[in-house]
Amino acid sequence: MNGIDFPLVIDSFYLVAAVLLFLGLKRLSSPATARNGNAIAALGILVAVVVTLLDRSIEREGFYVIIAGVIVGGGVGVALARSIQMTAMPQLVAVFNGFGGAGSAVVAAAEFLRLSDSGERMSIDVSVTIMLGTLVGLVTFSGSIVAFAKLQELIDGKPITFPLQKTISAVIFAGIAALIVYIIIAGGDPAAYYGVIFLCLLLGVLMVIPIGGADMPVVISLLNSYSGIAAAMAGFALGNTMLIIAGSLVGAAGLILTQIMTKAMNRSLVNVLFGAFGAQASGTVAGGQEDKAVREATPDDAAVAMAYSGTVVLVPGYGLAVARAQHQLKELSEMLEERGVDVRYAIHPVAGRMPGHMNVLLAEADVPYDKLFDLDEINDRFPNTDFVLVVGANDVVNPAARDEQGSPIYGMPILEVDKSGQVLVLKRSMNPGFAGLDNELFYKDNTMMLFGDAQDSLTRLIASIKDV
Repeated sequence: MNGIDFPLVIDSFYLVAAVLLFLGLKRLSSPATARNGNAIAALGILVAVVVTLLDRSIEREGFYVIIAGVIVGGGVGVALARSIQMTAMPQLVAVFNGFGGAGSAVVAAAEFLRLSDSGERMSIDVSVTIMLGTLVGLVTFSGSIVAFAKLQELIDGKPITFPLQKTISAVIFAGIAALIVYIIIAGGDPAAYYGVIFLCLLLGVLMVIPIGGADMPVVISLLNSYSGIAAAMAGFALGNTMLIIAGSLVGAAGLILTQIMTKAMNRSLVNVLFGAFGAQASGTVAGGQEDKAVREATPDDAAVAMAYSGTVVLVPGYGLAVARAQHQLKELSEMLEERGVDVRYAIHPVAGRMPGHMNVLLAEADVPYDKLFDLDEINDRFPNTDFVLVVGANDVVNPAARDEQGSPIYGMPILEVDKSGQVLVLKRSMNPGFAGLDNELFYKDNTMMLFGDAQDSLTRLIASIKDV
């Protein structure tokens, strides 16, 4: 082609795209650079898509279809990104994970059917990658849809279990493995392949329904990893280097994040997937509460205590997201800072319903990144903190994880807010959190409770502080 080494040019652009992906992923490690990192990684993907289209022999009509798909898909993506509420962000991530897995499975299925129709016998390496792409992609898709339904409360968020559930799942997985081996040996059998598709979809559902709401951050990060692995398998099936690189990056990042999440909960991944943790997390009140008394505060009492504190730590939880009260929380922190109070935000790794949920929520309110402190950075400060405001958090501040060896959450690292001078908890009611456990923090002598919607409670606190 006029002396130009076209394959070398294609590979060079793929290298540029890969470097952009690596740079984008690196910048995602900090909230201050995450937005820029997203843009860099998106540019890398755009370069990879354009180069791939130029590299493939696509008829003009095919380009029309592709362009139409880009316009429609891009339009839907922009609309969702601009309209989605922060409380629904976990559901959106779950759906995106599912679509990623489904896309990879469709690519694998299309390649399988193309080779089957051509009468060409598939090589073992191609067969294996197609089968793995189908398995991981479809399990990701159906599992993500179940996760979405649980998060959206379309189905019960509690673990859904039935007799012999694990045994049935194991039998289904064995059936999938047997069919895959048969297809690889036979060199392609469409009927058996359709059986694999059905069983993979069923396995994804059975894998996620026994997982409760308390474990959703882990499930979302794991499914994200699965979607990357499926994409990498599709890349191997198509012989596309860039798809392999991008999928491997997503898969590895998701696994690392999953490991961080399980460590933050002091639980193994096996326990998360098969332990049915959170079986009581349906809003039922744990036993023993009726014999305990809490100290209710008025906004005026809390305002005086906060306004005359030297140090205040704010602990956001899912209740803050539900109430959409992040802007009021920032306004409160700014008012306290104007009075000379040292204000910091304490972020637990699994607060909310997806990894980084609280960071994203506070970023939307333009909370300065240097005010955010993770569990390891902030815990040593609590004994010297005058006042802690807990907004909608429950299990991540429960002292039972530290003090009660018989507790289901024993050993899970928590924000040790009970060691501070005073604690004010904003909560709708005394109902337990996702783990379904009573929280001894609420009954401690240094804890006050202010019941109601978080946005309304923060608005009342702001008004009271103005009068102090």
